[in-house]
Amino acid sequence: MEANREPLLKKVYYDDCPGCKVDQLKETRRGIPYREFFYVWLVVLCNALPIASLFPFLYFMIRDFHIAKRQEDISYYAGYVGSAFMLGRALTSVFWGIVADRYGRKPVIMIGTISLVIFNTLFGFSTSFWMAVSMRFLLGSFNGLLGPVKAYASEVCREEYQPLGQSLVSTAWGIGLIVGPALGGFLSQPAEKYPNIFSEKSLFGRFPYLLPCLVTSVFAVGVFVACFWLPETLHMHKENKEERHDSYDALEAPLDVSDAKEVTAETQGGRTPNESLLKNWPLMSAIVVYCVFSLHDMAYAEIFSLWAVSPRKLGGLSYSTDDVGEILSISGFGLLVFQLLLYPLFVKAYGVINICRVAAVLSIFLLSSYPFIAKLSGFNLALLINCASTLKNVLSVSIITGTFILQNNAVDQHHRGAANGISMTAMSFFKAVGPAGGGILLSWAQKRQDASFLPGPQMVFFILNVIEVIGLLMTFKPFLALPSTRLQ
Repeated sequence: MEANREPLLKKVYYDDCPGCKVDQLKETRRGIPYREFFYVWLVVLCNALPIASLFPFLYFMIRDFHIAKRQEDISYYAGYVGSAFMLGRALTSVFWGIVADRYGRKPVIMIGTISLVIFNTLFGFSTSFWMAVSMRFLLGSFNGLLGPVKAYASEVCREEYQPLGQSLVSTAWGIGLIVGPALGGFLSQPAEKYPNIFSEKSLFGRFPYLLPCLVTSVFAVGVFVACFWLPETLHMHKENKEERHDSYDALEAPLDVSDAKEVTAETQGGRTPNESLLKNWPLMSAIVVYCVFSLHDMAYAEIFSLWAVSPRKLGGLSYSTDDVGEILSISGFGLLVFQLLLYPLFVKAYGVINICRVAAVLSIFLLSSYPFIAKLSGFNLALLINCASTLKNVLSVSIITGTFILQNNAVDQHHRGAANGISMTAMSFFKAVGPAGGGILLSWAQKRQDASFLPGPQMVFFILNVIEVIGLLMTFKPFLALPSTRLQ
C-alpha cells in the first residue's frame, strides 16, 4: 500500500484511503463543508419522513382495521404500530453499527435508504393490523443508517463545526417534522378529502393511507441516487490506526510519558484504544440519559397525536388529520428556525449540559399546562396548542442534540459506528416502549374521566413529567461523566 509520508510533525495520509482524503480536505478547507452537510440533511430528512408522517392518520388507520372493539381501545393498538419500527431498529442497530465501522458509513446509509422505499410503500398498502405492524418492523430492521449518519456528521467536518453538524441532524429531523405531518395529514384519505380528484374506486380510494407513503418513497429514491456521490469518511488501510491518528499529537506533546498518555486519551474522547465501549462511562452514561429522554419524546409524540384526535368527551381536542398535520408542521418550522439560528449560539455561550438541564425544567412546566389548554376552544385553543407544541419540540430536540454531541466526543472515529449502534439499540428499545406505553397509558386514562386524582389526560401528562424529572436528575454528577472538559 502506497503512502504519502509527510515531513516531521505532519499527519500520515494514504492515497487509496477515503478517510484520509476527507482528512486532507479538512486540513486545507477551513470553512463549513456545505456539500457534505447537505448530504447529511437529505439522508436524515428521508429517515424522518416515514416516522413523522404516521402520527396524523394512525388513529384513523387503526379504526379502519376494525380491530378495536371500543373507541377507547384505538390508542392501545395504535401504540403497537408505532413501536414496531423502533423494535426492529433496536434489534439490528448494533449490527449495522459494526458494518459501518468495517465497511464504511456509505453502504449502510444506502441500504437503509432503499429499504425505506420498499417497506414504507408496502406499509401504505396495509389492509390489516398485523400487516401494518410487520411492515413497520421490517422498515425499522433495515433502517440502521441514523447511527452512521451521526458519526458521519462528526467526521466530515473540522472539530469546531461538530456542534453545527450534530445540530444539522436535528434540523433535518425538524424539517421532517414539518413536511412529514403535512404529508400524513393532508394526503391521507384523499378520496374523502378530494373526491373530485380521487374516486372511491381508485387505488388511493381502496388504500386511503398509501398516498403519503408513496410520496415519501419517491423522495427516498432520489436520496438513494444522491448517495452515490456521498464521500466515505472511514479510514480503510491496515497501518497502525493509533499511529495514524495520534502521530501529530504525540510529536507535539511533552517528552514526559504520563503527559503523552493524557494527550492520547484526550484525543480519543477519554478512553484508551483497547478499552471496551461498555466500560467507557462517558459514552454509556450519555447513552442512558439519551434513552430516558428518547422514551419521553416518543411517548409524547404518540400521545399528543392520539390525544388531539380523540373526542372531547374523552378529554381530547376532537381534531382531524388536517388539524394535527398543521400543528405538527408549524411546530416543526419553529424547531427548524431555532436549530439553524439559535442552538449553536446557545451551546457556545452556555454549554451542552446546561442547555439540556434548562430545557428539561421548562418542559416539565409546559406539559403541566396541556390539560388546561384542552379546556379552551376556537382561536385561543389553536394559538396556545401551536405555541406549546412548538416550544415542546424545541426543548426536546435541544436535549437530544446535546446527547448526540456527548456520545460522539466520547469515542474515537473507528468506534463511532459501533458506539452509535449501541446507542441506537438502547434508544430504539426505549422508543419501542414509548409508543406502546403511551398508547396503553392514554387508553387507560380515557377510561377514568371521573377519577378524583388526576382524571383523564391529567394523569398522562403527569407520568410524562415524572420521566422528564428522572432524565433531568441523570444529567448531574456522579451519574453523567463528560468526555471532555470543553463540553462543560
